[in-house]
Amino acid sequence: MEERLLSKLLHTKESLILSTIEVFSEQGLQGLTTREVAKRQGISESAIFKHYKSKNELILAVLEYFSQYDQAISESLSMKEFKPIEAITYFVEAYVTYYENYPELTAITLSYEGLMHEVELCEVVKRIFDKRVNTIQSLVEDAKRQNEISKDVDTESLADLIIGLESIVVLRWRLYSCNFSLKEHTLTALKMLLDAFKIKPGTSSPS
Repeated sequence: MEERLLSKLLHTKESLILSTIEVFSEQGLQGLTTREVAKRQGISESAIFKHYKSKNELILAVLEYFSQYDQAISESLSMKEFKPIEAITYFVEAYVTYYENYPELTAITLSYEGLMHEVELCEVVKRIFDKRVNTIQSLVEDAKRQNEISKDVDTESLADLIIGLESIVVLRWRLYSCNFSLKEHTLTALKMLLDAFKIKPGTSSPS
């Protein structure tokens, strides 16, 4: 009996999270209300507050759901024997594949600034963002150590370019109603970017 109740509770909470993501994607942060989420679920607004005390607590649950893929990617990276540039490509490809299969989630990546203005959400947003940026920076450092990328390259700047590239393609993809392959366009642009900084065969990086 208790297991059934727990299962039902978890299912209800996840359903609320998924409906919140749907509303977020369609109406943006300003249009996100617990009333609209309740309407999508066919329940009363007060029923939401049995599971989440406030709208921000519901958004926190969405952010945790959004970031749960990070751990899976990190674990997958550590298990695979990639060269650093291959690892960077794998990391970016994993996210854009995820987004292509679940376009609504991209609304969150494009709403970081708005979410930052909420005190309750700010630290969580920063944690998610920093973790992803730090992973890219670490992989760039590995690439420099293994002479795949010139040691003259500024690690932070290249990581910013990689993250920025992904973000701008995601934005264009949403603006044009997802009418092109997010994965294909992102990986093509990423290859061009990384090729510009790769050490060519037969040359060596300055020490």
